[in-house]
Amino acid sequence: MHPNQLAASFKYSSDPYQRLLILKVVHTFFARGKQHQRFFKLILNNYLCFKSWTSMTELEETQQDEFSEHKDKHKDKLEVETPKDPQEIKDMIFDLLRNIKDPEKPNTLEELNVIYEDGIFIKEPTGANINVVRVEFNPTVPHCSLATLIGLCIRIKLQREMPFPIKLDIYIKAGAHTTEHEINKQVNDKERIAAAMENPNLKEIVECCIREED
Repeated sequence: MHPNQLAASFKYSSDPYQRLLILKVVHTFFARGKQHQRFFKLILNNYLCFKSWTSMTELEETQQDEFSEHKDKHKDKLEVETPKDPQEIKDMIFDLLRNIKDPEKPNTLEELNVIYEDGIFIKEPTGANINVVRVEFNPTVPHCSLATLIGLCIRIKLQREMPFPIKLDIYIKAGAHTTEHEINKQVNDKERIAAAMENPNLKEIVECCIREED
């Protein structure tokens, strides 16, 4: 969605919960870097009346009661418009993944060429019009012991921060790892993913890797 469309949606919406949702979306883009800050600044500079708040958390806490009563009433109106251009979706996903930190090196996955634009594929939507996304990643060495953890970070990052639903498949680049088939099964198994995130130590590592730097 173009930033002007987001701004217009914010300006003319009378639903506080919907306005908060729009703010969350542009706040997500703001965290990606300078190329996306225009999304957030356009709202702030022109239409935002909540300038005194310093964080989205503070805004949510302050208006939690007011927004909760609107949630069910306007649930069908809170869907974020899904981009129709596959390249736009691809760029959005790459921007979300590029800054994930490697679990043991002081580099991002993009810097290590573990994540790369050509490894993101947007396929035909499902019957429910949900975009099917395949993310391919390339471990730094064929015996990388952290490949499963990297796949987990990719999945959790996209599950949390994509502003619209996607069907996500994650795979290691063919021939890039000695146990790629087993790892592919693990990172695409919902039960294994849920079990992994219930492990406090593992969850802490994932949170650290996917956390955006200020």
